[in-house]
Amino acid sequence: MEGHFPAGGLKPGPKLTQPVRRSGILLHISSLPSDLGLGDFGQQAYRFADYLESAGQTCWQILPLNPTTQRHYHSPYSCSSAFALNPLFIDPGQLADQGLISKRPAPPWSGACPISDYQYAAKLKTKIIDEAWNNFSPSSHGPYHKFCQNNYWWLDDYALFATIKTHISSLPWNQWPPDLRDRNPKTLKQLSSQYSRQIEKERFVQFILYRQWHNLKQYCNHKNIKIIGDMPIYLSGDSAEVWSHPHFFKLDPQGQPTQVAGVPPDYFCSQGQLWGNPVYRWDRLKGDRYQWLIDRFTHNFKLFDITRIDHFRGLVSYWEIPASEKNAVKGTWVKAPVYDFLDTLISRQGSLPIIAEDLGYITDDVREVLKHYGFANMKILLFAFGQDNHPYLPHHYPPHCYVYTGTHDNNTAVGWFKHEALPSERARLSRYTGKRINSLNVNWELIRLAMQSVASTCIIPMQDVLGLDSQARMNLPATLGTNWKWALGPDYGEDKKTKDKLAYFTETYGR
Repeated sequence: MEGHFPAGGLKPGPKLTQPVRRSGILLHISSLPSDLGLGDFGQQAYRFADYLESAGQTCWQILPLNPTTQRHYHSPYSCSSAFALNPLFIDPGQLADQGLISKRPAPPWSGACPISDYQYAAKLKTKIIDEAWNNFSPSSHGPYHKFCQNNYWWLDDYALFATIKTHISSLPWNQWPPDLRDRNPKTLKQLSSQYSRQIEKERFVQFILYRQWHNLKQYCNHKNIKIIGDMPIYLSGDSAEVWSHPHFFKLDPQGQPTQVAGVPPDYFCSQGQLWGNPVYRWDRLKGDRYQWLIDRFTHNFKLFDITRIDHFRGLVSYWEIPASEKNAVKGTWVKAPVYDFLDTLISRQGSLPIIAEDLGYITDDVREVLKHYGFANMKILLFAFGQDNHPYLPHHYPPHCYVYTGTHDNNTAVGWFKHEALPSERARLSRYTGKRINSLNVNWELIRLAMQSVASTCIIPMQDVLGLDSQARMNLPATLGTNWKWALGPDYGEDKKTKDKLAYFTETYGR
C-alpha cells in the first residue's frame, strides 16, 4: 500500500484566492416541515430558501440525499446507493402539477408532523410513485431517455439492485443466492427481462427526483444561496455500488467484509465507533486510475455547489478494524495514496469545491494534506471550551475555514450548556465572551462568536437559531433508534424577531 508521500516529492498545491465571507444554516431535507411524514423537495423547501434569503443567508447545508433504509434506522450516512436520491424526498405537489397523479394526497391530520415519520412517508410515497408511474409514458419522453443515457453507468445497477430488493429478497446482497450475489451474467439478463417494467420504474423515480432537486437547487442559486452537500467517504456494505463493484472493497469471496471502517476511542465514545462499512482496496482503485471514485466525486460536485467530505481523514489514513471485532478499539491505521488520488482528481476536475471534515483524531499527515491543497476545514465552537486556549477558539482561525456552533452529531447549543458542559467549560465561555452566559443566551453568544470570526463561512444549525434544547438533537453518535427524527415546526417563519436578529448579525459582521 502506497504511503501518503508520492514518489518524486509533492506537486505545488493550488493557489488560494481571498475567500468571500458567507453565512448559512444547516438543516437536512428530512427535517423540513411536512404533513406527509417527512420533509421533501416540495413547497416547504422553497419556503425555507425564501427564509434564508430574507434572513440574509447565502448557504444552505444539508446531509446526504441518498436512499435510507429502515435496517439502518434511516441514517443518511448508511445508504443503499451512493448515487441515487432518496425516493422519500419526492414532492407529490409537482407530480400533481404535471398530471402524473390526480391530486396531492390529503394526510389524516392537519399540520406538520412533530417528528420525521419515515414509515408513514414510505407508505404514502409508494402509493404516489405507483400512480405517477402508471400515468407515465417512457417511450415518448425525451428528457427521461436522455437522463437514462447520461446516467446509465450507475443507474442501471441501482435500478436492478432496488428491484431485487423489492421483488426477490430484502436480505443484504451478500446473503442472496450465489448467482445473484456474484452477479452471474445469465441470471442478471434473465432478471432484467423478467422484471423490465419494475426496473424501468426505478429509473423513472430517479429521473423525477433529479429533476425536482435540480429545480430546487436552481431556485436557491437564483437567490444567491449556495447548496452545501455532504458525501460520506465510505459506503454501506449493503449498497448497489458495493454489490456491483465488490473488487474495490475488502470483502471475502462471499461478499462479507474482512475489514471495516470506524474511528478509535474519542470524545463521543470510549470504545470508538465501529461503523461497519467495508474499507477500500486502494491498490485496485489505483490500478484503475481511481476512475470509479473520481466519478463519485464529480457526481457530487454536480449535485451541490460545495461538497463536505465526511471523514476526510479516511482519504489520508483510516482506522481499519477486523470485521470480527465487537468494537473499534483493536483497529490499526492504514495509509491511503491521497496525493496520487487528489492530483489525479484535480487533473480531471480542476478546482475542488470541498470542505474537509477534519474532526476527531487528526494527525500531522492530515494537516499536511489540507495545507498542501488549501482545503477549507471545520471549527466547532462546542468543542472550544474544554481546555484553555483550545485551537477551536476563534482567535486561532485562519480565514479559509468553516465555523459551526455545532454539527448534526452534536447536541444543540442550549442542550450542551444545560446537560453536557462542565462548570469549567461554562466558566471559560463566560470569560471568553466577557458576559454571563446562561441557557437563555448561549445560542446567540455562540452565533455571535462564529459570525464575527475571520472564518470565511459560518454555518449555524437551525436548532441553534431557534434556541432549542436537547429534544431537537439530530444524532447522538454510537447510538441507534432515536436519531434523524427531528423536524422543524411549521411556524418558524412567523418568529420575525429571531429572523431579524440573524439578519442583523449577518450584516453587522459582513456576511
